[in-house]
Amino acid sequence: MPNCLTLKKSNCKNCYKCIRHCPVKSIRFSGNQAHIIGDECILCGHCFVVCPQNAKEIVSETEKVKVLIQSGDPVVASLAPSFIANYEGTGIEVLREALKKLGFADAEETAIGATLVKREYDRMLKEEERDVVISSCCHSVNLLIQKYFPELLPALADVLSPMVAHCQDIKRRMPQAKTVFIGPCVAKKDEAERSGGIVDAVLTFEELTEWLKAENIELRQEKQPDPHSRARFFPTTGGILKSMLCDAGNFDYLAIDGVENCIAALRDIGQGRIHHCFIEMSACAGSCVNGPVMEKHGRSPVKDYLAVAQYAGDQDFEVAQPEIRELRKQYRPIEHRASKPSETEIRDILRQMGKFKPSQELNCGSCGYDTCREKAVAIYQGKAEISMCLPYLMEKAENVSDTIARNSPNGIIMVNDLLEVQQINPAALKILRLRDSNAVLGDQVMRILDPMPFMKVQSTGRGIFHERTYLAEYGCTVEQTIVPAEEGRMFLCIMRDVSQEEDVRRKKEEISRQTAEVADKVVDKQMRIVQEIASLLGETAAETKVALTKLKESMADE
Repeated sequence: MPNCLTLKKSNCKNCYKCIRHCPVKSIRFSGNQAHIIGDECILCGHCFVVCPQNAKEIVSETEKVKVLIQSGDPVVASLAPSFIANYEGTGIEVLREALKKLGFADAEETAIGATLVKREYDRMLKEEERDVVISSCCHSVNLLIQKYFPELLPALADVLSPMVAHCQDIKRRMPQAKTVFIGPCVAKKDEAERSGGIVDAVLTFEELTEWLKAENIELRQEKQPDPHSRARFFPTTGGILKSMLCDAGNFDYLAIDGVENCIAALRDIGQGRIHHCFIEMSACAGSCVNGPVMEKHGRSPVKDYLAVAQYAGDQDFEVAQPEIRELRKQYRPIEHRASKPSETEIRDILRQMGKFKPSQELNCGSCGYDTCREKAVAIYQGKAEISMCLPYLMEKAENVSDTIARNSPNGIIMVNDLLEVQQINPAALKILRLRDSNAVLGDQVMRILDPMPFMKVQSTGRGIFHERTYLAEYGCTVEQTIVPAEEGRMFLCIMRDVSQEEDVRRKKEEISRQTAEVADKVVDKQMRIVQEIASLLGETAAETKVALTKLKESMADE
């Protein structure tokens, strides 16, 4: 991962938005987390801008700058010309004043370095035999060519960027000075590390703003345009050309912004379709005023351009031009190793994704890759996972759910919020005596079932569970469960045919009733017998009593 970018793993939600917006697909996914591939990244900052969970972080160098200030050496800030769009209504004097309060010795405009660079571009085109020349101001474009189009490095202007040229100029004038670039670009942090100590640190506008707030320093509103500041146009699309003389008669001049457009142009150059042309390239659409670390959340390209245009002058900065060799830089290829799969291996991976023939390769781009084959290559290289394919997941989920519904012994019916039947499985068709699903799909549920339970669930938001209902029309009894799904937009009805259970229950009840009746009869009969016995016993006892009484009386008479 690039040193200037970090990832907050807890924030990454596996949404694939970063890979969809990464123009060079330098992000891999592992363990449901995004990882930036440093060898392939061009630090355009798109992933940082588009991440909805703020899972990408730019490493802050504020503490590093504070240490530089505390070292005792003079620290000079180089302010990117886009500062006038970020800090609207200010000017270089306002920023210089604020930066001195933070401990900086001075602050200058990077546009001074831009003046040196654009002069070298003009000289190069007139005095050297060149065919196609690409501006080297944008470090992301430089990385793009170094990593993905190394064969076009001869076309990349071997000239320092304005940042490095300016910081070099500061150190030439102040040998003990430390230089800090402040701007809207992530890639400049990487370029500073590669500058060989010319640029000591890089702050983003956001880092500067946070530092100013921490020190309770407010920027006053005062803008003092200077006519000697034409290079202030550099951060706008076509701004480099606007500041150049463009007087090399055999050259065409054009500006291209946005990584995708730059890639398309580089392919044309590689195929020999473009000649005798100077091309200003910027990775950011709208150039630097639309950089990834411009603070404003809402993009205002017209307003930002006007801010720069109103602050820029129509003449060059009055700065001495250094020798040619001091402005030159050799750009070398940067290798990134990514093995390529064979056609057989690609087909095997496609089959694992459920793509058995070309017609199944939808190339929908939901995974972030333009084609299913590109995705298969990324899987082979360990950058992507099969599960990143949305149609594959949907088909897999549908197959699983369809298999469950199709083979479930319970009747399953899905109804939408208009109480229209959306899905019905074979078990439900059997319960409801329906020939096929087409007979009821899209119709109101009241055609086949009592809608009242559905309406009750819809109005209360609470499900009905295991409610036994006799469906007289179908001559069966079901145990019915109705629950809301998809936040009340759908309703799931599960019916279990309990007719046999009801028959068994009724038979048991009948047997119990009959048993009770027999028992009652037996008890009644026994009671009658007891009563008859008691009656006979009573008569016998009475007769015995009478006989004994008579016997007693007769004996007494004697």
